[in-house]
Amino acid sequence: MPSVRVHLATPPLDDDARQGRFGYGEPCPGHPGLAGPAMGDWAGRTLDEVAAEDPEGIRHWLTDPGYAPPGGGEPVAALITRTGEYLAGLGPGRHHAVVAQAVVRAAVVAALELPAAAFWRLDVRPDTVTSLSGRAGRWNLLVGQPR
Repeated sequence: MPSVRVHLATPPLDDDARQGRFGYGEPCPGHPGLAGPAMGDWAGRTLDEVAAEDPEGIRHWLTDPGYAPPGGGEPVAALITRTGEYLAGLGPGRHHAVVAQAVVRAAVVAALELPAAAFWRLDVRPDTVTSLSGRAGRWNLLVGQPR
């Protein structure tokens, strides 16, 4: 069976990321299943702003993978599932995508069949590449690549 190789690149930090702002579920051109997570009412706000207004919501979001940010946000568990299903459907060959750091976390959790709680234990640096390769639903992770 032909192999699949997926290179997930994270962009360099921009001003919003430096301020810790939640994204808007940005699309991933050419790879719709790798869009960033929808953050609902939290989108565009900093973690500190949301924590000051909704400390319980932030606590739930950081500890319960099934918790969805208010206003249509996507739970971490749903992001992991969506990302994993997309990866499983990729055809043979090499695939390149520029994705949010959360998508890299979700891809690694899904590919390695880690518990959803591992999502928060993975640090993904900006301006790096994470690669997954595999066939027949078995993925390998290549770590430590500069972009």
